[in-house]
Amino acid sequence: MRLRVAVCFCAVVVGLAVAEKPRLAPEPKNAATYALHDSHEKEHVTIAAEVCDVEAVTPKFRLKYLANNMLPIRVIVTNDSEEPVNLDDARIHFIAADGTVVPAATDDELQRRLFTMKSATGTKLPLGLPIPITVGKKNIDKSITLDEDDFGFETTTVAPHTTQAGYLFYDMQGLDTHPLEHATLQLRKVRFASDNRALDSFEIALHPSGESKR
Repeated sequence: MRLRVAVCFCAVVVGLAVAEKPRLAPEPKNAATYALHDSHEKEHVTIAAEVCDVEAVTPKFRLKYLANNMLPIRVIVTNDSEEPVNLDDARIHFIAADGTVVPAATDDELQRRLFTMKSATGTKLPLGLPIPITVGKKNIDKSITLDEDDFGFETTTVAPHTTQAGYLFYDMQGLDTHPLEHATLQLRKVRFASDNRALDSFEIALHPSGESKR
């Protein structure tokens, strides 16, 4: 009996270990190679966006963010200058066609949306109503943290001649039926680390992932 219990316990531990295995985000390319990008040639910095509006282009997150109207957008920053770029003060906002400003969601906002399972008002993205998540609050919190570790920015400092990337999430609830139409991703307060000098704002025109660049 003790052996059987021990075997069962080991199986559970192994199962948990497998479940917590890190998940790999796609290796980022130079931001200028992405369809949606804004290059500041004078400063030699380019920032791109990858919209994850359908499951086919969405990485293997632990939670169903998109199905709960939290739109993942990957932000790719390529620094081709000779000095580090700092993102600590960066404001990365989704700007809807009507001017509605949606900041990137915090962990608390993600937790409230995914745990409370509130229904969406109206049609936002082509996936229907939110997918119910039945695990407990602690599991949700842990999954959000693990996703952040695996898919977020590894560092907020982009060294010279390197690229950093991370996924952010934007609340589409309450926006128009097609929130990506004529929307923009705006990045402000991106700075050079050496003297804290701010770059001009980046403005990236967004559109659904299935559409060609306009």
